[in-house]
Amino acid sequence: MISWMFNCLFDSFTLICTTVIGLLFYYYSTSTYDKWRKSNVPHTKPVPLFGNSFRTTLRLESINDTFDKIYKQFPDEKFCGFYQMRTPTLMIRDPELIMKLLIKDFSHFTDHELPIDPSVNILASSLFFTNGQKWKIMRQKMSPGFTSGKLKLMYSQIKECSKEMINYIERKSKTTDELDVCDIMNRYTTDIVGTCAFGLKLNSMTDEDNEFRKYSKLIFKTTFRAIFANMLTLISPKISNILKIKTGSPEVMEYFTSSFQSVIEYREKNNIVRNDVAQTLMDFRKEFVLNNTNSEEKFTEMDIISNLFLMFIGGSEPVSDTLGFSLHELAMNKYVQDKLRKHIKEKREKHGGEFTNGYLMDLHYADMVLSETLRKYNGSITLLRIATKTYHVPDSTLVIEKGQKIIIPTYSIHRDPKYYTNPDVFDPERYSLEEKLKRPSGSDLLFGDGPRFCIGKRLAELEVKLGLSEIISKFEVLPCEKTENPIQLVNSEGLSRPKNGIWLNLKPIVV
Repeated sequence: MISWMFNCLFDSFTLICTTVIGLLFYYYSTSTYDKWRKSNVPHTKPVPLFGNSFRTTLRLESINDTFDKIYKQFPDEKFCGFYQMRTPTLMIRDPELIMKLLIKDFSHFTDHELPIDPSVNILASSLFFTNGQKWKIMRQKMSPGFTSGKLKLMYSQIKECSKEMINYIERKSKTTDELDVCDIMNRYTTDIVGTCAFGLKLNSMTDEDNEFRKYSKLIFKTTFRAIFANMLTLISPKISNILKIKTGSPEVMEYFTSSFQSVIEYREKNNIVRNDVAQTLMDFRKEFVLNNTNSEEKFTEMDIISNLFLMFIGGSEPVSDTLGFSLHELAMNKYVQDKLRKHIKEKREKHGGEFTNGYLMDLHYADMVLSETLRKYNGSITLLRIATKTYHVPDSTLVIEKGQKIIIPTYSIHRDPKYYTNPDVFDPERYSLEEKLKRPSGSDLLFGDGPRFCIGKRLAELEVKLGLSEIISKFEVLPCEKTENPIQLVNSEGLSRPKNGIWLNLKPIVV
């Protein structure tokens, strides 16, 4: 009898504890979900704990598609709300309001919504992730490395890389009519960043076992560790900071850290001064790390290494993917390819038969092709901001509180029929001066806008335009049996990348 009563009490206690724990977990999972209802912001109904990210978290759909569904749910709204796990996030849809946030009222939204602990990610101390006054100083000191004058000095180095790329394609095209242009373009951009940013001759076109390329590919590889760390950050940033789960491979981080430190040490030891990005950062290091002339913010060696790393990954993989997407669309749209080839020939003759810097500046139709490629396959699908001051949205009752996370869905805006008729069609004429003037400026965010626009924009454009010029003038770009149309994209975190490469036939033009 006593045993029976004890078992009943124990079972009841277990049931009560389980119920209480379940209720507490449910409360914790949903405690932030009244944010948009109270603010009278249109929003989608969240799922406990997962918010509106359930299918993305389980890798059932890409984050592009998740954000796009939310965007399309509110076609007549300037903004809408949703939840990334437990985190309330505000999506800005209206181009006019976007321009206010990015430019006119930038002082209220100076920071990126990406707080990362430097101990878990080498990029945490880079320009992209740095905020506040530290970002302002860093941006000011790094910008001279990307001026038109500096790029002119890099032109001959980029041109040499493009010639090596053409030689590589010519060798490969003799043995096969199926080439993965993404792989070739990655070799090309890796060599450019290696020589222009760090003064390194990487020889990616001849060295099949290039260590730089091997490790750089691992940077973009999606891992369970990275997925779990990102999910935990959205559920509870405090727990994430305590656990300090590294989002990248320690081996990869160690390799690049060691490589970049070696570049700095070698140059200093041998008194080597070059007109490149690395030199700009070394000058910055001398002023703010070694001499510590700035009393407002403290900079460290890791700030320099982090920015060198950012320059490498930002100038290689995203640019090579853009080139690959461009070549795919030129293969699928032969009339565009023919027009571009004619344009290249005319401009080349105008500039003395050479691919000079002046020629590239005059290559307007190539600019249109590049812009249309970025519209359709933008490497970054969102712009992220966090409110650094309380902001009253004009002509609205909404007050954006300090600390509020904000997303500008560039992927969805660039595919909105309201701004781009037949958005799935590749049409460079959208970027003629006449057509651009018809669209609101906030609907065209290929490199971002405002003070935090992409610092490497000019260098990326130079890489792409010279690469396209060399290839289109010497090869006819055609589909092959392995060509995908449409291209399957990777379900990665916020990037548009080809899942299976981009396979095309590059047929030499016989003159």
